[in-house]
Amino acid sequence: MDPVTLETDRLLLRAFTPVDVDAVYEACQDEDIQFYTPVPVPYRRADAEELVGEKLPAQWAEDKDYTLGAFRKDTGALVGSYCLTLISRGVWELGYWAVKEQRGRGYSVEAARALCDWGWATLDVHRIEWWAMAGNAGSRAVAEKLGFTVEGTLRHRGIANDGKPHDWWVGGLLRPVRPVRAESAGASPGVRQ
Repeated sequence: MDPVTLETDRLLLRAFTPVDVDAVYEACQDEDIQFYTPVPVPYRRADAEELVGEKLPAQWAEDKDYTLGAFRKDTGALVGSYCLTLISRGVWELGYWAVKEQRGRGYSVEAARALCDWGWATLDVHRIEWWAMAGNAGSRAVAEKLGFTVEGTLRHRGIANDGKPHDWWVGGLLRPVRPVRAESAGASPGVRQ
């Protein structure tokens, strides 16, 4: 699939391009991004170049991972990275990180909601999952505002960049169900099913 562009009231979501390398590099210097997300540590400019120039375009071409950068419409500043990754048939994972200076303004909820809405409309998806290392309260707050149900904690699910196993939270968001109109379901008018 070719990359898409999405818009919200305050954000433009688009594929990363070479002009974004410096912004990605700077964002990924943040200790929280390096701890809570699977980025190389230390994060070098060459890592940002490879991500933007090779990895992300290849993932779009393979139709298994769709990553968009979110940029503020008013300033053009990078807000963060938001992706949907195929887990299994009909199940996708929502992943994201936000630039430290852009956190706490509702941008991640806005960007992730736009991406999920696009996923529901475009992809064969019935469930979107969210995973975060236990303790990543910011990620959990975004997921809960999006309507994810936190379904549990997986003990020692993965090894983080500190080389130690950590517990992870998992949540799910199911495809929104459209209300069935009584008339179209064969019921009497005015009766809800």
